[in-house]
Formats: sequence, C-alpha cells, structure tokens
Amino acid sequence: MKRVLVCEDEDAIREFVVLNLKHAHYDVVDVSSGEAALRVFEQERGNFDVVVLDIMMPGIDGITVLKRLREKSKTVGIIMLSAKSQEMDKVNALMNEADDYITKPFAPSELTVRVDALHRRVTMNAVRTEEDSLLESGPFVLNPNGHTVTKNGEPIELTKAEFRILEYFLKNKNTALDRASILANAWDNYFGDNKIVDVNIRRLRMKIEDDPSNPRYIITIWGYGYKWEEKPDSRR
Repeated sequence: MKRVLVCEDEDAIREFVVLNLKHAHYDVVDVSSGEAALRVFEQERGNFDVVVLDIMMPGIDGITVLKRLREKSKTVGIIMLSAKSQEMDKVNALMNEADDYITKPFAPSELTVRVDALHRRVTMNAVRTEEDSLLESGPFVLNPNGHTVTKNGEPIELTKAEFRILEYFLKNKNTALDRASILANAWDNYFGDNKIVDVNIRRLRMKIEDDPSNPRYIITIWGYGYKWEEKPDSRR
C-alpha cells in the first residue's frame, strides 16, 4: 500500500489534501502539528513513502520537522507546502533536503502528480539491488540502495542533495555536466537559481577532497559546470 503522512495545521487544506490522495489510492495518515508528525513517524518506524509537510505551523515549524525527519530517514520522499512564493523559501527547503515544493493555492491534480512522481522514484530506489547499484571510483564506493558513501573504507556523511550530486557524477565519470542537469538530478521538479548547485559543490568538496581548494575529483568547467575526473591511476 502506498503510504503518505500529511502534516498541515489548517483543517480545510488538510482535509482537501487527504481527500485527493485517498481518491488516488494512497493510504493517508494526517496530523495537524509538527510535534504530531514526528511522533507518528517514530511510532510507525518511518513506514511512509512520502511526507507532505506544511512550512508555516505553530509550535515546531515545517523546516525543523524536515530536518528531524531527515535525521531519521534519507530515503522517504518529502514535499513541502507553503503560501510563501519567494525563491529563497524554496531554496531553504531544498537545501534542507526536501524533494519538492508546492506553493499554495495548488490544484488537486498538481499535488497528485507530484506525489505520484516522488512515490515512483522512492519505490524504484527501494527495489534496486545493492550489487547492481554500487558505484566505484578511486577510493570511493557509493551504495545508492543503502545510501552510503565510503572513502578508503571510511564512511562519509552527506546530505541527500550532496549524495545525489555525487551519484550523478559517478554515473557520468569524465563527462562535463552543466549546472542545470546537476540541479535537475539533485532536486526533483525544481527549476530555480543554479547557484544552489555551486553551494552544494563547495560543501561536497569539503567532505571528499583531500585539498578542497585544489580539487582532485570534482573539476570546475568554467562557464559551464563540473565534471568528475577519474584517471587510470586513480582506480583501486
């Protein structure tokens, strides 16, 4: 059964969202506060495919809930809802590892399509086998199924966006990738400022490069984007 957790403090909006998701054959659990969302997620042991989460709520706000959910699960899909339409609000949500962002008011069909798309991706990731999905380059081993990265056998802690960027690089070694394609692969359905890519590349370099100021693996292609450089002598 496709399971969704909906957290929205406005009763009318929450009921509207729940009704439409149930019509789309989702098993929906709904709560009206961030505190309740965290409690239910814990009680259900994270057994949700997608979380629909409002940003502006009394008590614990949506961004705080988002951060705490990501501490518990790197794989659950999270869609943020908000009346805010400013670009920085979207960037803030995505930088904190949301998968998507919908601005109120929205059409029922838009919400269902976004949840369907995210559910498909979450499901596809869950069914991939570890053996088929391991990606290796030099001292790095990335496991998309287990959402882990190691360097010389030592684990590296990455955010969801950093992980997806690195995964995209390792699937396209020695290939110049433009910022727009990196953005599209790291964040679903987000077409905002490409500068968010540069911010995450800087953070990723700090975690994986021996000398971030003189990167060995993530190479800047000036005026275009970046590439993952794998030379023959870098292979294990």
